[in-house]
Amino acid sequence: MTITRKGLGVRFHQVVEAGGFVFLAGIVANDTSGDTAAQTKDILDQIDALLVSVGSSKAQIVTANIWLSDIKTIGAMNTVWDVWLDKENAPVRATVESKLAAPEYLVEIQVKAFKG
Repeated sequence: MTITRKGLGVRFHQVVEAGGFVFLAGIVANDTSGDTAAQTKDILDQIDALLVSVGSSKAQIVTANIWLSDIKTIGAMNTVWDVWLDKENAPVRATVESKLAAPEYLVEIQVKAFKG
């Protein structure tokens, strides 16, 4: 099996392709000045771009993990998620409250998608 890694950062790759799947690292907003909805939109735009760059798409996401710094903001996150989601191909999903890497991050999303 071939493993392809892309987007090397200081500690990890942003994308790993293996076994017909694409694994994305946890994605946080580039612009942290916005609220939960704005940060979610930023993250989902990044996910779209990363998946397209490796020949996949949101329709091929099989699982999503979402971390919120405050679970009370799940409604704001879901409002953006629901518009973005390919409803015919919704992944399994877990959403939890957690301290994130820095206080300005309100949302982090990680996905695994099929490629092909």
